Amino acid sequence: MSIQIIKAGILDTVQDGGRFGYQHLGINPSGAMDKYAMYIANALVGNHPEEAVIEMHFPASVFLFGYPALIAISGADFSATINGDPVAHLHPVWVNKNDVLQFHRPVYGARAYLAIAGGLDISKWLGSYSTNLKAKAGGCHGRNLQKGDEILLCQSFPSTPGQSEFIVLPWKADDQREDIPNEIWVLPGHEWHRLTTESKENFTMTSFVITQQSDRMGYRLNNIPLPAMTNEELVSSAVSFGTVQLLPDGKLIILMADHQTTGGYPRIAHAITAHHSKLAQRRAGDKIQFRITEQAIAENLYLQQQQHLQQLRNACTFRLQQYFNG
Repeated sequence: MSIQIIKAGILDTVQDGGRFGYQHLGINPSGAMDKYAMYIANALVGNHPEEAVIEMHFPASVFLFGYPALIAISGADFSATINGDPVAHLHPVWVNKNDVLQFHRPVYGARAYLAIAGGLDISKWLGSYSTNLKAKAGGCHGRNLQKGDEILLCQSFPSTPGQSEFIVLPWKADDQREDIPNEIWVLPGHEWHRLTTESKENFTMTSFVITQQSDRMGYRLNNIPLPAMTNEELVSSAVSFGTVQLLPDGKLIILMADHQTTGGYPRIAHAITAHHSKLAQRRAGDKIQFRITEQAIAENLYLQQQQHLQQLRNACTFRLQQYFNG
């Protein structure tokens, strides 16, 4: 029971909900960049929300299934096919032994997620399956997936009698994409007051471009410098996913999943949790615009997102039980 990588992607790794409780030791949480998309993929196949998935960038890996499996693809749409035939996005899909899954062109988004029912049979490191590339631990040998890698699966499925083609199961998730994907809502950070009045206005009125010097650690932005009222040095303090830091040259960086545990740059803002998914699906060259919001609004949006996920999990569990129990 396994899947094999027959062609490596640009940077595909095993990720889950993250590795928490070790930041005081300098070990960052890592985990999926787009946890919301990961939760959706896992819900579609009946997994625990934070079960390990494969996070893919384009061009993505090509996968050979050595056994029948139930899969789902969420997040970015990379024009997936199985054995050359288009396969539906955001649907549970039944694949057979020797089926080949590959991706042909990016339609939208930066990161896609592959969930497999039952999860991946790999070892945890410090309580998590997530790949920590700097520590070279977790996931598949602590690195991105490479040609020839074979990942064991935890759950086996019988072959479908008389069925040689993959089957798209007849229900779909709604990932609730917003109409303005480049607008990121933020809360003022602890050092927001350090910005000049003009800098504060530019922060909310200007579009920022994500540069090529961006990765899972952080997005560097190409923006007009934002002057601060003081260049006084700060004592390093805790940072998190979505923290917006002001660099000495006035440029900005948004910390992402593989961010460091502490930082000494001013934390001028924090992207709200409900918009982390939108951030994770931005690519180099994309524009983003910040909008200041309030704590109560941020909390309400997060609760709405969690309610949607719970409803999705409930619905998928019911449909899967019906499907497999006749």
